[in-house]
Amino acid sequence: MVVPEAPETPERPSAPDDAPVVDPGTASDAPSGPGPRRRGRTTLLIATAAVLGLVAGTCAGYLVQADRKPTKLPSLSQPVVARAKGPGPEPMSAAQDHRVRTDGDLRKLLISRPKGAKAGDWAGDDGWMNLTEYSDSFKEPVDAFADLTADQFRRVAVVTWDQGSTYSVEIRLVQFRQEETLKASEEAENGYYWAEKKSGTKSWSVPGTGDGMAYVHTRPETKPGYLPVYSAEAHAWRGDVAMEVWIYDTKPIPKDKIMDLAKRQVGRL
Repeated sequence: MVVPEAPETPERPSAPDDAPVVDPGTASDAPSGPGPRRRGRTTLLIATAAVLGLVAGTCAGYLVQADRKPTKLPSLSQPVVARAKGPGPEPMSAAQDHRVRTDGDLRKLLISRPKGAKAGDWAGDDGWMNLTEYSDSFKEPVDAFADLTADQFRRVAVVTWDQGSTYSVEIRLVQFRQEETLKASEEAENGYYWAEKKSGTKSWSVPGTGDGMAYVHTRPETKPGYLPVYSAEAHAWRGDVAMEVWIYDTKPIPKDKIMDLAKRQVGRL
């Protein structure tokens, strides 16, 4: 079936024979077809009424406000706050605030090296260990450096000594800024964790420390070509300072030695 195409110009229907003849002169004045639809007067009237209503409402509001008495506003001046007279309170003593002691020279809180003992080879720079030196004391120095930085590490005071040819001691006071969390207690807990993981370890609580602990490792560390090394350690914390005490010897270390050092050092804090 063939669909016929629509012609480009539709044919106009022929006028009937009895249709009136239009004057050629007036034919051009007649509209040629329907034009675009204009907007009706109703829309204009509604829009005009809305504008007039808005204006009238605004004027009425001003008239109402003009007839009212003005509302009294509160005074802008504030009452004078009385200040206390006389000297301020006395600063807290070291017994009331532990930071009175620890904010000073932290090295002064370390116990003294025994008479006749020699300074150890790893005493740090003038009794201090910087962040890099302290990080190197861990098995994973790079990770330790990043963790200590995130933990708001502040400083480390250290004292070491050697007695005889095999006995050595190292004591560290590790201080944190503690602006967000108690990092000193976390550092001590980290020491507890790793000390207890060593086999052949005996442990005791350190009096006067709350949760401080002392450990003696009865199994030595051995390495071909070297003497066996026994160790003991103690960990505690006070305020923003974590305490670490280490003893090394080629002979088993008695409990009394690590406990004595731990109690004396905690007493200094």
